[in-house]
Amino acid sequence: MELQNTVKEALAVLYHHPDESVRAQADRWLQDFQHTIDAWQVSDNLLHDASSNIETLIFCSQTLRSKVQCDFEELPSEAFRPLRDSLYALLKNFSKGPPKVRTQISIGVAALAVHVSVEDWGDGGIVDWISNEMRTHSEYIPGLLELLTVLPEEAYSYRIAARPERRRQFEKELASSAETAFSLLTACLNFGELKDQVLVSFASWLRLSSGVSASTLASHPLVQAALSCLNSERHLEAAVNVVSELIHYTTANGSGGASAYMPLIQILVPHVMGLKGQLMDTSKDEEDVKAIARLFADMGDSYVELIASGSEESMLIVHALLEVASHPDYDISSMTYNFWHHLQLKLTRRDSYSSYESDALIEEERKRRLCIFHLPFQMLVSLVNSRVEYPQDYDDQSEEDQKDFKHIRYAVGDVLIDASDLLGGEATLKILFMKLVQAVGNCSNDENYKWQPVEAALYCIQAISKSISLQEVEILPQVMALLAKLPHQPQLLQTVCSTIGAYSKWINSAPVEHPILPPLVDILTKGMSTSEESAAAATLAFKFICEDCRKQFSGSLDGLFHIYHIAISGEGGYKVSADDSMYLVEALSVVITELPTEHAKKALELLCLPTVTSLQEMIGQGGAFQQIPARQFTFHIDRLACIFRNVKLPEVVAGAVQRLWPLFKTIFDHRAWDTRTMESLCRACKYAVRTSGKFMGITIGAMLETIQALYQQHNQSCFLYLSSEVIKIFGSDPSCAIYLQSLIEMLFSHTTKLLLTIQDFTARPDIADDCYLLASRCIRYCPDLFVPSSVFPSLVDCAMIGATIQHRDACRSILTFLSDILDLGNSSIGQKYRPIMDNVILPRGATLTRILIASLTGALPSSRIEEVSYVLLALTASYGTKVVEWGKGIISLIPSTALTEVECARFVKSLADAASGSNSTFTNILEELSDVCRRNKTVQDIVQGALRPLELHFTAIS
Repeated sequence: MELQNTVKEALAVLYHHPDESVRAQADRWLQDFQHTIDAWQVSDNLLHDASSNIETLIFCSQTLRSKVQCDFEELPSEAFRPLRDSLYALLKNFSKGPPKVRTQISIGVAALAVHVSVEDWGDGGIVDWISNEMRTHSEYIPGLLELLTVLPEEAYSYRIAARPERRRQFEKELASSAETAFSLLTACLNFGELKDQVLVSFASWLRLSSGVSASTLASHPLVQAALSCLNSERHLEAAVNVVSELIHYTTANGSGGASAYMPLIQILVPHVMGLKGQLMDTSKDEEDVKAIARLFADMGDSYVELIASGSEESMLIVHALLEVASHPDYDISSMTYNFWHHLQLKLTRRDSYSSYESDALIEEERKRRLCIFHLPFQMLVSLVNSRVEYPQDYDDQSEEDQKDFKHIRYAVGDVLIDASDLLGGEATLKILFMKLVQAVGNCSNDENYKWQPVEAALYCIQAISKSISLQEVEILPQVMALLAKLPHQPQLLQTVCSTIGAYSKWINSAPVEHPILPPLVDILTKGMSTSEESAAAATLAFKFICEDCRKQFSGSLDGLFHIYHIAISGEGGYKVSADDSMYLVEALSVVITELPTEHAKKALELLCLPTVTSLQEMIGQGGAFQQIPARQFTFHIDRLACIFRNVKLPEVVAGAVQRLWPLFKTIFDHRAWDTRTMESLCRACKYAVRTSGKFMGITIGAMLETIQALYQQHNQSCFLYLSSEVIKIFGSDPSCAIYLQSLIEMLFSHTTKLLLTIQDFTARPDIADDCYLLASRCIRYCPDLFVPSSVFPSLVDCAMIGATIQHRDACRSILTFLSDILDLGNSSIGQKYRPIMDNVILPRGATLTRILIASLTGALPSSRIEEVSYVLLALTASYGTKVVEWGKGIISLIPSTALTEVECARFVKSLADAASGSNSTFTNILEELSDVCRRNKTVQDIVQGALRPLELHFTAIS
């Protein structure tokens, strides 16, 4: 009684105390209480207490529901029947009480049925039990009907801590009871006030009704009731849910294909089509129209294969879906976009015509269908064009609304690409060009110029750029000529610039007699000075133009450098941001790549000059050099990284890096404490190494010497990922073996001293991540140096310590390293390393296996199961019966309360099968093992307490 009062008091504090900190304290206490064994009895007592207020009832019903779902195993087996009877009494008490409470109790009873077999439940199982209770206690039918509704939903609930085998069995039990449930629901139709609830329950049960034939359902009273309610405003939503489930039911993967479901399809489609007139009925409630539109969209998505035949009946559905697509509300019109995408695939892909016997018949049928659907897709292009028009009040809209508008444009762009895949790019372009010409023609030249339709048509033309042939000479020359005549309204100019960038490849292929590039460059420079948004579009377009038209620019470097210097200097009125200026750096870099070597060297110096000058000025500030914010360095160094990445002239870049090395060395020496600057500088060096390769010469030696020394002083992970690039480029070069051997020994030796416990890994996940990425690189590119090295065993020990790190990337890198080692040993080229690897892995094998099993069963998130399983499989492939022995011993440590003998035996058998080369079910078995051991917190704690993965690393084995 005292604890019950405490719960009431805590709830009163939680909901009504003025002090937030006091409310938070009460909340924590209540959460802790929910995990106690006392929560069962206290919650049950308070729910039966007539004096409990609504807050207490809701909290206790949620607690009891959660306890049944997750902690049922806490109770002794004899507690089941009293618990069931108590929950049923509560369900009767609240049959007309607060809906929230009744729902929680219903879910609790359903969860109880998942845990308990039909034999233990008695009365023929829960559905028969409900049937008996409905017959004898008709006054409680509303509550029992809610229980009947949640049963199928709970069948798929992974919140219930049931074993996978029991969950599958429960699904079968419910499926076999579907007809009984349908009979109960049919009887409940006699209660008019329960019709909505009956339809909701019927929709829920349809997901488990695969054993009921389509012909039976076609004439079933519940189906007839749902179809008749489609014209009832009161029951429309519930009826739509039923019909939607019925549509999905007719596309289930049963035997017989569509013909087996035709009796049901033939009554569903006419009833849905009968709703077409309501789509544009302005007097109807908006939510009702959405519900009806969803039915049409479901019908289109589900029957797309039948619709693709092009029959007269299917074209009626297509025209209805065009009507949905034309609805002024985007949320409604966009419901059809998925259908148009799948219809296009069905019509254009060859495998859709596999039933036809010859290529000639396939081509004939394909042409017939494309001809039939040509007009609907033309109409679709015209319909969606207006969807992308900027709203008049766009500038006044919230950031969220503006983001939604951009998503609309992306979605429409995808629809246009689908249309162009069916119609052909040129045919789609003609439709959109007519829209553009019409929009331009409707515009006056005064200040009220309506630019939105022009921009919309141009945006659509841009969206299909990849569908247009480079040989197109009819429409695109007119489009490009028109661009220069359009006003420089910011959003319109932004789209003009984006369109130029989108058609950069076509521009490069344009007929020589039409010199269109110079005026387009003028437009881009105008875009750079109009607004930040147009400048961003212009610089990106400039990058594309230079990439694809680089040969045309090779004689115009002076003009390009002029634009570049104005943009990065901030002078001349350009509105180019620091990030967007990087596109100009890329643009000039790709043009320089086309120059002869001597010219390229000079051009590269000019490109680097502003950045180098700025860095030298900062270095020249003496003591103040240390105080400069990192952003001022990274801003300039990232430009150099961009240059090294995009100037694809190894010798030229290597020469530039050699000249710049003293500058880099100074930054390395004086800013090594600065993580952001070091990351930026290492990235620049990485791209320099990647581009220059073997031309790096003496610079690479100086670079390796520097990063080795600095890593030992400052522990910056970026030195590791720079080393990864060096290993990739030079790992197989015998002349670099001495340098690389020293690098490997030092980097890994120092890292393993930093990562001595799982807490060290958690505190430094970036070092762990980059260390094991580097180790995997060593396995791939220089195993001769890495595997025999003295650091190899300690690196494996270190990996075992950190394998259960929760950081996603670091964990993946460690697991990948372990699997790479094992894969190497299992490969033909790795046989020569096998004795070394056996000496390292075998003494650690049992411990490693235990860590992997602990990781599968809860030490790592379930999202890591695939990677952990692969390591265990690779280990089993390497050491066969030894792993089976290790696994058998380890799995036996888990108490039978968490894992039964049968489940343990199934896991050991999967290991034995994998050891013999049969691993087809290996991953599935491990997933089930993981599911069982994670079914609730109590079980997970028991399993982890038994395996203790974090306590297995006290001493390294040498």
